[in-house]
Amino acid sequence: METTPVLILPGLLEDADAFEPQILALRERITCTVADLTRCDTIAELAREALKQAPAGPISMLGHSMGGYVALEIMRQAPDRVVRLALLNTHARPDTAEATANRKRLMDLAERDFPAVIQTLLPKLMTAEHVSDAALSGVISEMALGTGKDAFLRQERAIIGRIDSRPHLAKIRCPTLVVAARNDQLMPLELLEELAAGIPGAKLAIVEDSGHMASIEQPEEVTRLIAGWID
Repeated sequence: METTPVLILPGLLEDADAFEPQILALRERITCTVADLTRCDTIAELAREALKQAPAGPISMLGHSMGGYVALEIMRQAPDRVVRLALLNTHARPDTAEATANRKRLMDLAERDFPAVIQTLLPKLMTAEHVSDAALSGVISEMALGTGKDAFLRQERAIIGRIDSRPHLAKIRCPTLVVAARNDQLMPLELLEELAAGIPGAKLAIVEDSGHMASIEQPEEVTRLIAGWID
């Protein structure tokens, strides 16, 4: 049995529910810890907080979306802790001016009507078919409501302020899996191809019929990929 525990770094407005299918499927084989990434407003601070929450000793690390930004920062802060890295639906670039402007509009909306932010984000997070699935969209809505407005504002400030990680990718030396989704509106395939190409020896996997929330939209395929990564 694999003994290196997995530290899971969730994305914006996410918690352990984003990875429930994978955690349940793998729990006989490996211990998973899901970090709370709601308390800080910089990626560097979130990385330090995540490391405090991590199991002692070597870890495997999986980051989704914003959690991928945090994972890349941990690879700068504590590369010797990480024996295996998985980056899901994320990329290495800094925020664009357009993306920052969009985030600030959502932050303004959150101050007036936080549930409206969730409804605005949903069509961008999953395929149209999956958004119309009440069970899947319900998981995302409940996670977001549970995370709350104040944490959302902190997370968005952290995302806006993140650095360009591309110059640091070549220093990553552990086995790395990069998982893209074919229909991800937020993290297009070419950005994940760039991420994988920048990390020596990284493997790129593409999940079909999925948007940004691949772990929820295609749970069996993502579980299969993670199981292979663990092995």
